[in-house]
Amino acid sequence: MSKTADTRLPDPSRWKALAFIALAQLMVVLDATIVNIALPHAQTALGISDANKQWVITAYALAFGGLLLFGGRVADLWGRKRTFVVGLIGFALASALGGAAQNQGMLFGSRALQGVFGALLAPAALSLLAVMFTDAKERAKAFGIYGAIAGGGGAVGLILGGFLTQALNWRWTFFVNIPFAVVAAAGAYFVIREPSGSRNRSPLDVPGVVLSALGLVSLVYGFTRAESAGWSDGLTIGMFVASGVLLLSFVLTESRVKSPLLPMRVVLDRNRGGVYLSLGLAVIAMFGLFLFLTYYLQVVKGYSPIRTGFAFLPMIAGMITGSTQIGARLMTRVPARKLMGPGFLAAAVGMLLLTRLEIGSSYVGLILPAQLLLGLGMGTAFMPAMSLATHGVEPRDSGVASAMVNTSQQVGGAIGTALLNTIAASAATAYASSHAALGARNPELLKLQSMVHGFTGAIWWAVGILAVASAIAVTFINAGRPAAGPATGASGSGDADGVEDEFKVPVVAH
Repeated sequence: MSKTADTRLPDPSRWKALAFIALAQLMVVLDATIVNIALPHAQTALGISDANKQWVITAYALAFGGLLLFGGRVADLWGRKRTFVVGLIGFALASALGGAAQNQGMLFGSRALQGVFGALLAPAALSLLAVMFTDAKERAKAFGIYGAIAGGGGAVGLILGGFLTQALNWRWTFFVNIPFAVVAAAGAYFVIREPSGSRNRSPLDVPGVVLSALGLVSLVYGFTRAESAGWSDGLTIGMFVASGVLLLSFVLTESRVKSPLLPMRVVLDRNRGGVYLSLGLAVIAMFGLFLFLTYYLQVVKGYSPIRTGFAFLPMIAGMITGSTQIGARLMTRVPARKLMGPGFLAAAVGMLLLTRLEIGSSYVGLILPAQLLLGLGMGTAFMPAMSLATHGVEPRDSGVASAMVNTSQQVGGAIGTALLNTIAASAATAYASSHAALGARNPELLKLQSMVHGFTGAIWWAVGILAVASAIAVTFINAGRPAAGPATGASGSGDADGVEDEFKVPVVAH
């Protein structure tokens, strides 16, 4: 790969652009959880059956997870700024439709549309950061902010969802997206200046789009269905088999076509591959914990929706501190694996504390310190992970490389919710069966004890998953200590953001 110094001056409006990109990212991430607290109210208002209520969550997850790679490729082809703005406008319109829904069909359809437009704007947002911030220290700060939002947005959604549902009504969990999207779109249109010469104008790989979308949809739906119908359900098994066949066909297709949707060079790089894999595993653990703590606080401890949301504040504070004060400050001084590995381990220790949960556990004595540790660890690890996601990619691949981060998070979230919830339910059932005598005397107490026992059993699995994520980060990621000075990347066919020099490791020519 030929290298020439990148003489392009930094975009003077890059920090303003970061504010609007961060706002859009916050909207997408919190939307994954904001509806959860409002779901019971929406179900009652629209007469949605218990069997169909999952589609409020599933419709969004399927469209978002299934189309992320396509969205990343569209950003590379069409232009990241244009894709970003179109995604925001579409997301606002879909949110308005959801807030005005008069029946379950309108609500499910609006959620699917939110997923479609989210799949456009999420990879465009991350790839815009990758090509706009070229100085090592500035890049660390920018990705620190982005990483904190990516990690803590889900918990913010729980707070906002609880407040809007209790103070107003469930429809505002949709309407609140409109001002987010309008402000971010207007700011992006007037402020963002996408660097020239970084588009990939190759023809769209239609077979790759179809195979990847169907494969990811089958995978996400398989895990989602397993949560409600069980792992031995015929359709659940069929979805997993179909996903395996479709994704294998996708890999084979991508290795042969001239202009692949997902060039294998993007995922076979050990640093990027390590990020995608470790991040996906960490999100499995984190999303499972959101679910368990929400139920524990509301059902076992009797917290209101608003109080439950505020109970997650220590985790958010920990994530922001970990990203901006630890990750961003150390990223230019130590190798990324020495942030990600210990970060995931610290999160695992926080999760380990929660295996001691009991009905009468103290929030201040147990849950608060566990959340702080979890947040600090995740924030510290997320920050370099987001930056490394586009490490060494050519400018034309930055959109699809960014999409892979979102894909690993989305698939990880779907797997985490289904897998850990199934483990918890099985453990709770076993506990109830072995304590039938208690049930005869105090059925309500047995119900709560079984629930908490199920939660702690599943949290043990989450601890192990985070430990594996830490091991993968330390083993796979070998990017060296970032340089303290400005990064000089390749122009044209080189690195989109100068990370080749920034991380002082050779980038193999593809």
